Amino acid sequence: MILYLVELDVDATVAAAYRAWLAGHVREMLTLPGFVAAEIFERREPPVAAGRIALCVHYRLASAADLERYLREDAPRLRAQGTARFGDKFSARRQVLVPLPPP
Repeated sequence: MILYLVELDVDATVAAAYRAWLAGHVREMLTLPGFVAAEIFERREPPVAAGRIALCVHYRLASAADLERYLREDAPRLRAQGTARFGDKFSARRQVLVPLPPP
C-alpha cells in the first residue's frame, strides 16, 4: 500500500467552488487503476494565512507501480484541469509515503 498525499492551499474566494470540483476530481481518481481509497481533510494546524484554506487529500494506492503509472499517464491531464479552472487561486504540494516493515 502506498499513500499519496496532495496538500492544497486555496484562496478563500474560490473555496466553495474548489471543494465542489475537488469532490468530483477525487471520484475520478478512484476510477484509475490502483487507486483504492481517498479521503479529503481540511487542515486546522498549523493555521493557514488569512484568506486561505488548506485541504489535504489522502489517496491509497495498491502499489508503487500504480502510482508511477498514474504520474506518467494521467497526472499531467488531471492536474491541468484544476489549473485551467482555478489558475493561480490554489497551489498543490505532493508527498508519497511507503510503509516500513514492522520492527
